[in-house]
Amino acid sequence: MAVPASGTARPSSTILQAAYGGILRYPLLVALAAVIVLFSLASPVFLTAANLQSILVNNVTLLVIVTIAMTFAVAVGGIDLSVGTAIDFASFAFVSLVLAGQPVGVAALAGLASGALVGAFNAVLISLIGISPFLATLGTLFIGRSLQQILTNGGNPVYLPPAGVPEAFRFLGRGTLAGIPVPLVIAGALILVATLVFARTRFGRVAIAIGIQPDVVRYSGVASRAHVAVTFILVGLIAAVAGLILTATVTVYIPSSGNAFLLNAIGATFIGTTLSPLGRPNIPGTVLGVLLLGIVANGLLLTGLNFYWQQVGTGTLIFAVLALSFARRRHAKA
Repeated sequence: MAVPASGTARPSSTILQAAYGGILRYPLLVALAAVIVLFSLASPVFLTAANLQSILVNNVTLLVIVTIAMTFAVAVGGIDLSVGTAIDFASFAFVSLVLAGQPVGVAALAGLASGALVGAFNAVLISLIGISPFLATLGTLFIGRSLQQILTNGGNPVYLPPAGVPEAFRFLGRGTLAGIPVPLVIAGALILVATLVFARTRFGRVAIAIGIQPDVVRYSGVASRAHVAVTFILVGLIAAVAGLILTATVTVYIPSSGNAFLLNAIGATFIGTTLSPLGRPNIPGTVLGVLLLGIVANGLLLTGLNFYWQQVGTGTLIFAVLALSFARRRHAKA
């Protein structure tokens, strides 16, 4: 029997090293494949067409829109804790104008403007006054929550009467185009546009550059403060889109309901950075991060675990993916 020469790696060792290297290089893809296999074995319902559609419509659509907004904020080296406020203000303006008998188009424009106004407020705090994005958007979160309590007499929901809901309003939240739910079509369009912005436009490239080397960008003559300001206005505008869809789906405005998306949006955004070898925010990674969280939430529900354990599972998964990403960077440096 031939004996491997000294210093020659055994085949099994080579396979293990290759597998370890693959996991370090693509932690997000490995995690996504692992949870799909795990829940496929755990539940016969998981891979059915009805359940996969439920994941996309109920777990992914709105969250991916909010996470795209968060990706823009993180790209410029910041974060936006007030995306939920933009969602809520857009929802409140939308519902209020529909109840007042205004056309759905006018109500939708007012909702988008309300979300952009939240972003503009953040832009003033960050770019003009110089407050850090974390503290600025945290303050906006608190102010927005209080204003909603005041406007709704203590946080009472604002319902739309079923008989008085315009057909165009219903179509936005529950309609279909070529058999595809309208909210999913809107989310897909935003994914495409945001991907092109980062990959093909100067705006996207400058945003990434600001997040990596803000001083270099500033010394190169780029108006980085103005760029950051526009970015946060855009963040509020995109979040407002989620607010309109949410309201059109449930036909009610519930104060501070937008904050339910905040933590998952942050988690999915940073999970998405692991798709980039340099750890940069990117839309494909963001989408995969949202899909990963959506699959985990759905799969744990199918296995019968309660909500609290679902949060434990989600948090553990975020730690695992990010830990593998950091290990990859240390390995690359070594």
